[in-house]
Amino acid sequence: MSLEKKDEHDHKAWLEERDLTAVESIFLTSLIWLDRRFRIVDYLEALETMYYRVNLQMPKSHTEQYNLDNKFWYWYPLYSLGFLSIVAYLVAAVTGAILGFYYAPSTGGDPSAAYNSMLFIMEDLQFGFMLRSIHRWSAQFMLAAVFLHMLRVYFTGAYKEPRELNWLLGVVLISLTLLFGYTGYLLPWKQLSFWAGQIGVEMALATPLVGEWAAQLIFGGFTLGESTLIRMYILHVFVLPFVVTALIALHVGIVWVQGIAEPH
Repeated sequence: MSLEKKDEHDHKAWLEERDLTAVESIFLTSLIWLDRRFRIVDYLEALETMYYRVNLQMPKSHTEQYNLDNKFWYWYPLYSLGFLSIVAYLVAAVTGAILGFYYAPSTGGDPSAAYNSMLFIMEDLQFGFMLRSIHRWSAQFMLAAVFLHMLRVYFTGAYKEPRELNWLLGVVLISLTLLFGYTGYLLPWKQLSFWAGQIGVEMALATPLVGEWAAQLIFGGFTLGESTLIRMYILHVFVLPFVVTALIALHVGIVWVQGIAEPH
């Protein structure tokens, strides 16, 4: 391929010739708009070509060996779990961002301001109950999808060469997903949240050598308080979203370069 500019192609006529759904039209129009300005398709193709030229030792998949179309794997339910977990993550991120406008990360008052803000969202805010339910269920769906995705990868041998790095990346992602759930569980600052936090402190203190230091760093001390809630809020809203989003992008990028893993 070449990186020569190719803007003469009539994309509008090309789109009109095809019987596309509304979603396909929006996606392709957006892609064409970005490509005409940043030539992302050319650069992505160049990266893919360079990768395969310097990685000739990469073993061929079954469909490559027999010159078959491997796209049917994308429609196989067990091969869609990764995609579904990303969709659930996006839904949780959007609803969580909206909930952030009404949540107060404070332990002041009796009951606490954090708990009162949760009650306000659930009982007084218009569509608040639905919004928080979507956020909670999408998070739980994401956790289940990621867990089943890991099981599928393990039992189909998709973690083997050359995908070891992406397997390790997946292990990190499921760990961060659990941490996402734990920090979110503490934010309502109710009884269940309090005892979950206390268990976390005890587990940190039980860690050899670095226990007390870990409890101070993660929970702000050996007993739960304002500093604990602030730390959980910062982790849940400002740290984990950026780290997880970056790792998901890297994870998907490696899948795109290596191709979908077929059963071994």
